[in-house]
Amino acid sequence: MSEFFKNIPEIKFEGKDSKNPWAFKYYNPELTIMGKKMSEHLPFAMAWWHNLGANGVDMFGSGTADKSFGQTPGTMEHAKAKVDAGIEFMKKLGIKYYCWHDVDLVPEDSNDINVTNKRLDEISDYILEKTKGTDIKCLWGTANMFGNPRFMNGAGSTNSADVYCFAAAQVKKALEITVKLGGRGYVFWGGREGYETLLNTDVKLEQENIANLMHMAVDYGRSIGFKGDFYIEPKPKEPMSHQYDFDAATAIGFLRQYGLDKDFKMNIEANHASLANHTFQHELCISRINGMLGSVDANQGNPILGWDTDNFPWNVYDATLAMYEVLKADGLTGGFNFDSKNRRPSNTFEDMFHAYIMGMDTFALGLIKAAEIIEDGRIDGFIKEKYSSFESGIGKKIRDKQTTLEELAARAAEMKKPSDPGSGREEYLEGVVNNILFRG
Repeated sequence: MSEFFKNIPEIKFEGKDSKNPWAFKYYNPELTIMGKKMSEHLPFAMAWWHNLGANGVDMFGSGTADKSFGQTPGTMEHAKAKVDAGIEFMKKLGIKYYCWHDVDLVPEDSNDINVTNKRLDEISDYILEKTKGTDIKCLWGTANMFGNPRFMNGAGSTNSADVYCFAAAQVKKALEITVKLGGRGYVFWGGREGYETLLNTDVKLEQENIANLMHMAVDYGRSIGFKGDFYIEPKPKEPMSHQYDFDAATAIGFLRQYGLDKDFKMNIEANHASLANHTFQHELCISRINGMLGSVDANQGNPILGWDTDNFPWNVYDATLAMYEVLKADGLTGGFNFDSKNRRPSNTFEDMFHAYIMGMDTFALGLIKAAEIIEDGRIDGFIKEKYSSFESGIGKKIRDKQTTLEELAARAAEMKKPSDPGSGREEYLEGVVNNILFRG
């Protein structure tokens, strides 16, 4: 196997005082935090599509980065070169997982899905051959059911029964490849599962068809030995103006409505949370308290821009509050997939590594600081005290569902007015977070 990244060494931990651009400052895989190694808290994954495929093209210009890896794009030789490059990349960074869409792995044949499926068989054999003897594994797989023109009106939500069959065929094959590669999860991202206008849309029919497709996927996946979680990745918009998986709460409600909640969890993406006018922490929290926090797409948006920019994560505040939720959930069933792409002018192989080093360090520092927040106790202690009126007396009866509307109304009449609920102390608590983040 030829070396693609010849001038880039294996990336090691050197500590926060290091100025070596080819070293981790905070990601120390062997460091134990709250009883687990950092590498166990942070199962990082490489996104096949961005890292090995995205070349900087945007709606205003052609690509700026060469991701040919010495082969002609659109060929199986190129597909295999991406495998070789991806494995080398992951080894040098110590990343143990990867994520993919079907058409990231191989070029899609425009005339015959059977040809595409044969290519997927070939490339998955090649991946297994090249990862044999390594600790590199598949985190999750998915089917791209948004890029091909046949999905212009959706996949599960399409108006065409023929297109629906093709969506089912892609899901079936992607599940087979996920199982073959030992994937821990399977993702549904409803890239075009939504609508532009209600003037031409039967929402009930579309949502029922999406749910039916998911049920069939669960049944088939279990029948071929898939034991992992299925995930929904919420997103409020893009490309449709209204997506059915708008945010975590909406997706969880959908899963419960259609009886899918026992097999599905959330794959939460930071940038999608901001597009829904939520914080990353909010979406993780809503998933956690509903027992549905499964996996994470680690990136961030640009608050100046109103679309899905997929920046590499560098905001330590967001990463800290995210890891606070992950620690509260006792970890993920999935992992942290860098669904992130280099900025258009960052177009070298070196930039690819710098981005991952920075992103991995960001979440490592977030983990360290989130653990310190929990161990410090001031945040959790304040929250416990804030709701202490529900731990005894009438409050406990409310929590235990041992009271009635009449009893509560009678108590209110007896009190005439309630006691002071107390200050929320928001600024004090924000100061606590600053104190923990910036102390030595």
